[in-house]
Amino acid sequence: MVEDCYADGVGLILTVDNGIAAVAPIARARELGLAVIVTDHHDIPPEIPPANAILNPKLLPETSPYWGVAGVGVAYILAVCLAQALGRTQDLTGPLLELFTLGTIADLAPLVGVNRRWVRRGLGLLPRSQILGIQALIQVAGLADQSKPLKPEHIGFRLGPRINAVGRISDPQIVIDMLTTDDVGVALERAMQCEQINQTRQELCQQIEEAAIAWCEHQQNTGAINLTADRVLLVVQPEWHHGVIGIVASRLVERYGVPVFIGTYEDEDQKIIRGSARGIPEFNVFEALQRCHDLMDKFGGHRAAGGFSFPSKHLRQVKTRLANYANDTLSVDLLKPLVTIDAQA
Repeated sequence: MVEDCYADGVGLILTVDNGIAAVAPIARARELGLAVIVTDHHDIPPEIPPANAILNPKLLPETSPYWGVAGVGVAYILAVCLAQALGRTQDLTGPLLELFTLGTIADLAPLVGVNRRWVRRGLGLLPRSQILGIQALIQVAGLADQSKPLKPEHIGFRLGPRINAVGRISDPQIVIDMLTTDDVGVALERAMQCEQINQTRQELCQQIEEAAIAWCEHQQNTGAINLTADRVLLVVQPEWHHGVIGIVASRLVERYGVPVFIGTYEDEDQKIIRGSARGIPEFNVFEALQRCHDLMDKFGGHRAAGGFSFPSKHLRQVKTRLANYANDTLSVDLLKPLVTIDAQA
């Protein structure tokens, strides 16, 4: 990507929601004379890339009201500050706050600190959105009753998945067109596409989840895997869709109560495995992946979730190291779905 940008005469690379672990590509960009600004919220790896600037709330103390800001929030803060510096905030703050609200809830960011304050304001703006594509999406998702305010669960379970599905299994340009068009017809057409793609995504998830459960049950019955001994579940199968295995990982965590690493092959000759990971509260996914850093081509993420790719010849070693890490950090009594109690009534 960096080489392509350089060839196209690009002078500045601005990342959104990624880049904090991209040491080599960013070093190459600087070598070629490009400026790089990283905006990201993922956990800070041991080595930080040599970017011109890094905006990441994880570099702040945990007590900061900005600490829980997601990738969309970091981009929002930069955009608003840039608009203020240029004296161009007019007509921008409302639509940007709407996008911030959608992204913050859809990315499961904690609703504390500035997230809470801004999401509360954004929820009030969304039912009468200034963005035609959001109006269309609200309509298609059956939330068009403007007399009722939108709730976080409306975004989390209705609007968010319809946007998310497109990035997972189709062309993200569909969503970009939907959120940037000034044409009502285009907005509605793109929202309808989001609806159809989300239905396909649900069907794919169901198929892969059923296949994964069948595999796990068979492996447990034959004694090939022992979740109590391993304290982690690693599932790798061919021809699963990369875009939805992260969702399936979350469902397997709920079912089996252990951290789940799920992968599929990236190429036809099955040389590279690419996958997603989801953890339980007492397990740090990012640290677990760091244990395998020398076996991985790429990895990143944070405490609760991550992504990775590695050569399939390392599969056995990766499984062993993940199981060792899980045994070091988890006691057997934690390996069950936990109920979080907010308060004693």
